[in-house]
Amino acid sequence: MAKVKGALTGKQKAAILLISLGPDVSAQVYKHLTEDEIEKMSLEISSVKRVDADQKEVVLDQFHQLALAQDYISQGGIGYAKTVLEKAFGKQEASEIINRLTSSLQVRPFDFARNADPKQVLSFIQGEHPQTIALVLSYLDSEQAGLILSELPQDMQADVARRIATMDSTSPEIISQVEQVLERNIASSLTGDYTKTGGIQAVVEVLNEVDRSTERTILDTLEIQDPELSEEIKKRMFVFDDIVILDNRAIQRVIREVENDDLKLALKVASEEVKDVVFKNMSQRMVETFKEEMEYMGPVRLRDVEEAQMRIVTSIRRLEDIGEIVIARGGGDDIIV
Repeated sequence: MAKVKGALTGKQKAAILLISLGPDVSAQVYKHLTEDEIEKMSLEISSVKRVDADQKEVVLDQFHQLALAQDYISQGGIGYAKTVLEKAFGKQEASEIINRLTSSLQVRPFDFARNADPKQVLSFIQGEHPQTIALVLSYLDSEQAGLILSELPQDMQADVARRIATMDSTSPEIISQVEQVLERNIASSLTGDYTKTGGIQAVVEVLNEVDRSTERTILDTLEIQDPELSEEIKKRMFVFDDIVILDNRAIQRVIREVENDDLKLALKVASEEVKDVVFKNMSQRMVETFKEEMEYMGPVRLRDVEEAQMRIVTSIRRLEDIGEIVIARGGGDDIIV
């Protein structure tokens, strides 16, 4: 690789890269930048008087290396990327590439865990404090986190779920320490900013992937420990548009259960996919009546629609609780035999 006197800043390298790529490609890159980034980048480009061959070669080479490293990381994690890069460029240069990537692109923490078997991750964390487990699970894919949560002791599941839901931000130092304990060979990828993680939506996504018995155990325990949190989680577990995942028998049962006025309101602003699924499970006469009355209904308040949809969702969850319908979710107890 060519050597250049004087270290270039990140902005200078970006400016040289865009100049080298030409106006057409650079214009496409600009579409992915914020206004502030575009302003700063344009100012940097305008300050570049001349790009010599050595500078261009260094910048393009580094960009190519980072692109390769990012691709390898997406395939198998930082460890895999480092192994491949070492074979291609040698240990020292591979380390430099990984360091540049993690410092500039901020690889997400616990990347190694997302590329590991859930059982392996479980063996790493099951003896840790619930807060540590919650931190790790909040960074995993929801399906993977759901499988791990299902395998934790029942008396720990609700506690971990509650900690994920109430987690706001965690200092990079703590995340780095936990990361190093679980995988000491993985480089830290944190910046100085606090990293937002967890939250109610995070635990909802995890619970949507666990089996029904695990979900019920966790929510029942949370109902006792924190009723407001439990209710908020339940509201987000199944939304009205999710009715499309129910089978025809379940939808027909829901139609019989709910008030027609609520269903008309709920369908008023529903997607065509939702309307088609519901109407498919009605008689032709009922469909015609519904469509006619919905048309005569005129404009409706969004608040009224949302309240009607929530009443239907509540009925759906009650029907599931008493075993009259099945909502497809992760885990093995949804297999119907």
